[in-house]
This record gives sequence, structure tokens and C-alpha cells, in this order.
Amino acid sequence: MENGNRKIAFICSKGNLDMAYPALVMGWAALGNGIDVTIFFTFWGLDMINKKRIDHLEIAPVANTSMKMSMMGVGDGNLGIPNMMGVLPGMTAFATKLMKDKMAGIDVPPVREYLQMLVDGGAELYACKMSVDMMGLGMEDFVDGVIDIVTAGDFMDMTEGAEIVFI
Repeated sequence: MENGNRKIAFICSKGNLDMAYPALVMGWAALGNGIDVTIFFTFWGLDMINKKRIDHLEIAPVANTSMKMSMMGVGDGNLGIPNMMGVLPGMTAFATKLMKDKMAGIDVPPVREYLQMLVDGGAELYACKMSVDMMGLGMEDFVDGVIDIVTAGDFMDMTEGAEIVFI
């Protein structure tokens, strides 16, 4: 772009462990390519920056049609986990531990560390005012690195000209 750096903005609307990583990975790659990164956390995406939730994000196997048995070391990758199994007690904890172990096995940092890497690299993090108000949260509830609580309109103004990715 002739008028400055390329920009990308991610809107994180989900608080599941498997939905946290896309913006983190893509944001890190963008920073590495000299692209300005802004991340806006809204609705359950606030769990990614909430001090009490960040280290307890989970992956639920119920209705997750993409979860394959091969993730558990069974089959060739085409066999899905039956939804019926997902409702069994302990399956969410099991799937969460399995994903965290798989991620650690390929040296992917936990969400808290990844966010800190992004902040240290120059990414800007913002919380959605409407969602914050709806959930009764405040700046004191968020991890270091969150710059401010802003409206959706403010976010649109801040990210003018950016590519927007909704997750």
C-alpha cells in the first residue's frame, strides 16, 4: 500500500480453545511480514483476554463435526467422533487436554503466552464495549496488553483500510 503499512484486523467472537488459535497464528504471521495487527474481542471471544478464563479455554467435542478420531491416534483421519460420545462426562476435559498436549508437542505456545508475544510484537488488543457491558466486566478483568474497551464503531474507525477477518 502506498499510504503506509498493510493492516489486518481480527474479530474474535468465540472463546473455545480451537477458535482462539486462528487469530493468534495469523496475527503472528502478519506481524512477521510487517503487517499491522489489531484484534477485537467480542462476545465469548472475551474469554481469550479474561484473566479468569484465559488459562481454562476448552474444546467441546459435542457438535464438533470436524473432530476426528485420528486426533486421538485412532483411524486414518476420516472417522469422526460420534456426538453421543461427546456428552459423556469428562469428554470436554479429555478433548481439551488432548489438544493442549498436541499443541505443546509441536511447540505452540499456550494462549496467554501467544497473546503476550503478539503484544510484544506490536499487535493492538481491544475489548468490545457492548460485550463488556453485557457481561459486567471492566479493564481490571483483562490481561495486560489490552489497550482499551471500545465500541464497534470505534473499532471500524481504527481499522479503516484493514483487511477484516471474523473468527
